[in-house]
Amino acid sequence: MNAPFKLRPYQQEAVDATLRHFRKSDESAVIVLPTGAGKSLVIAELARLAKRKILVLTHVKELVEQNHAKYESYGLTGGIFSAGLKRKENRHQVTFASVQSVSANLDQFKGEYSLVIIDECHRVSGEETSQYHRIIELMKQQNDSLKVLGLTATPYRLAMGWIYRYHHRGFVRSEQDKPFVHCIYELPLSYMINRGFLTKPELVNAAVAQYDFSALAQDRFGEYAEKDVNELLSKHQRVTRAIIEQVMELAVERTAVMIFAATVDHAKEITGYLPEHETALITGATELAERDSLVQRFKQRQLKYLVNVSVLTTGFDAPHVDFIAILRPTQSVSLYQQIVGRGLRLDEGKQDCLVIDYAGNSVNLHHPEVGEKKPDPDSEPVQVFCPGCGFANIFWGKTDSQGRVIEHYGRRCQGLLEPADDGGVSARSQRPEQCDYRFRFKGCPHCGAENDIAARNCHQCKKAIIDPDDQLRDALKLKNAMVIRCAGVSLSAAGSKLKIIYHGEDGEELSESFDFGKPAQRSIFNKLFGRRFANSQAPKEFSKADEVLELQALMPAPDFVIARKQKYYWQVQERMFDYQGQYRKANEA
Repeated sequence: MNAPFKLRPYQQEAVDATLRHFRKSDESAVIVLPTGAGKSLVIAELARLAKRKILVLTHVKELVEQNHAKYESYGLTGGIFSAGLKRKENRHQVTFASVQSVSANLDQFKGEYSLVIIDECHRVSGEETSQYHRIIELMKQQNDSLKVLGLTATPYRLAMGWIYRYHHRGFVRSEQDKPFVHCIYELPLSYMINRGFLTKPELVNAAVAQYDFSALAQDRFGEYAEKDVNELLSKHQRVTRAIIEQVMELAVERTAVMIFAATVDHAKEITGYLPEHETALITGATELAERDSLVQRFKQRQLKYLVNVSVLTTGFDAPHVDFIAILRPTQSVSLYQQIVGRGLRLDEGKQDCLVIDYAGNSVNLHHPEVGEKKPDPDSEPVQVFCPGCGFANIFWGKTDSQGRVIEHYGRRCQGLLEPADDGGVSARSQRPEQCDYRFRFKGCPHCGAENDIAARNCHQCKKAIIDPDDQLRDALKLKNAMVIRCAGVSLSAAGSKLKIIYHGEDGEELSESFDFGKPAQRSIFNKLFGRRFANSQAPKEFSKADEVLELQALMPAPDFVIARKQKYYWQVQERMFDYQGQYRKANEA
């Protein structure tokens, strides 16, 4: 059966990448395509090519219906298993289903499936009790070589970061287990916009007024309690009215406006300021029949304004939307991209989509950096080359006026190293290894191996590493111990000896010397300090004390220094670098 349409080049590339990956591996994979890139067409083509049973899962009935329709446009017949669509068919080769309905009827999915495709797969959590996990585990019991493929525009979760570990371009997103192992294909949003596949977003910072949600407490997902948000918004009704007046003024030259509210009460207030005959309000409590009716009226251009609270961010397709007003706070890059994505589909006569954020969400739409939490507001993505393998890492960091990196927060190189090719089958079947170079590390006191700064056990000898907080707590209890918060170091040299003075925040001082004429002491200095020079971007192997003096501006300072009282002096025992525990470091507020 030939396809009724020709796939765009990138869609075909995504299909080809999937076939290549699963021919050589059973490990789970992710395809990243921006909103509006046609994920349903990629799914339809993969389902058409499948020779055995496959299951296509998603979380909303609209996407179940949409994916099924694309597949049947090939002239093929697939089943739908969705309570929301009042259909429970599971005897076809290809079944399109809602995850909730399958999870509630696991006994009807005990046959052998070869592939599970998950649309909007950023919703898959890492929890073993989740609906997706239970379905996949059941199917792996019937077929231990089950393939799992996810598709999403936003491959990250707020509390998790990236949802996969390895990227096909040769770098590592995470050392921890994730719901998916590999990202096998990714297309940036800018590619789609620059080539005319999506509408250009006009990100305007011309808000007449903005809400300030910065004082509100966030939960572990970066979201806010509805009660707190309502309390804040109730004090700023003039702000809301001014915002909606501006929205209506700008909407005169726009076709369709979607407004994303913070809470149900907020949405009702917003709706009250808009023209009643042109406005619809949809919340999670809106009856499904009424919701469908309102959505259809909006799509048919009988309504101009669609106000909603967290219900129309995925599975909603109205190409004529050309104005997005964001009046809700979120720290979720994924949610923010989904919101803006509602206005980026192409439509006849549509030139761009106006996007105004009235909630002060600082999200870079084209380059979201979500692998690690932003350390502070001044941080920006910086490029740091690995001294070990040369890989160009992207970490949070800071630059000077010339754009030079003066600080970064990277821990381990993200580069992937291909296994040595000895011409044998084993090398070709091995997974690439992550480069083991660590920019920040905790040395194992037992074997000397370098570990992540949060490690509790050595990755090499498996022995326990003493917790820095325990070390500090124990030292603070001792009368013959001194602990200083180190605010900096100064150096001096006399012959082959290098003296280091550690300056405490309150003026205390501790010092120690290294004799570079003695190989053992020189080795200890290089291990402690040489590897860490210039934020570990320029590790050095020093042979003379004078060489260190020449580069003392790049000399790393520990966060804490612990010394024990000897008869006539204090002897430095521990130097703590990259400390992340509960005690305050020098000069922190």
